[in-house]
Amino acid sequence: MQASEMWNLWHGCHKKSEGCQNCYVFRRDEQYGFDTNSVHKTGSFSLPIRRNRQGQYRVAAGTLLWTCFTSDFFLAEADSWRDEAWQMMRLRSDLSFYMVTKRPERIEQCLPEDWGMGYENVTICCTMENQKRADERLPVMVALTLRHKAIICEPLLGPIDFRGRLGSWCEQVSVGGESGMDARLCDYSWVLGIRQQCLACQVAFHFKQTGANFRKDGRIYHIARKDQHEQARRANINIDPVHT
Repeated sequence: MQASEMWNLWHGCHKKSEGCQNCYVFRRDEQYGFDTNSVHKTGSFSLPIRRNRQGQYRVAAGTLLWTCFTSDFFLAEADSWRDEAWQMMRLRSDLSFYMVTKRPERIEQCLPEDWGMGYENVTICCTMENQKRADERLPVMVALTLRHKAIICEPLLGPIDFRGRLGSWCEQVSVGGESGMDARLCDYSWVLGIRQQCLACQVAFHFKQTGANFRKDGRIYHIARKDQHEQARRANINIDPVHT
């Protein structure tokens, strides 16, 4: 299994769409009295290029860095920091970087000058939590020049029809319910509907988690946070097209 770490190079965000309603970052910041709408660089900004006393990189080659998961990499407030972030990703071509955004309309203007077809070690994933956001964001993602693109439907708030527009451009669709005290319902039929579309287009599918309130065959299950990933794994419905 590939080693992984979090790289939250800046913190803070603004709620953008329906999926943000119960955002875990806002919930956690509220507990500590932080204003999540205040965007700032973190002490981890230079993580990929830090070295130990022997002069070796602290983050080992081959590591997957989950990038900017307490913010959005394409926030306007981060425009002055982003070039340096791209530079670190370019320098550490031996690492993989995976970022999720709800702002695909800002991606093109935020790419580095040497982007070309995209950096081989960077995957950009777009959130599409319901039909409205899929209809809005999917065409943008299809049109973008990105070497590695993915979709995440989390929290999944309703059935989604990708209208036959999944294909070779999308490497994976991940699906997950919502966690937390106020979690909204996730229905298993919505999960299976997305899976069927992935199967038809030979796109990888990952059922990430059930969420706290999960409906299957008309029955609602209240699932503890510690069990949500495991229950999704037990469903055994992931798809790897390479082995299909």
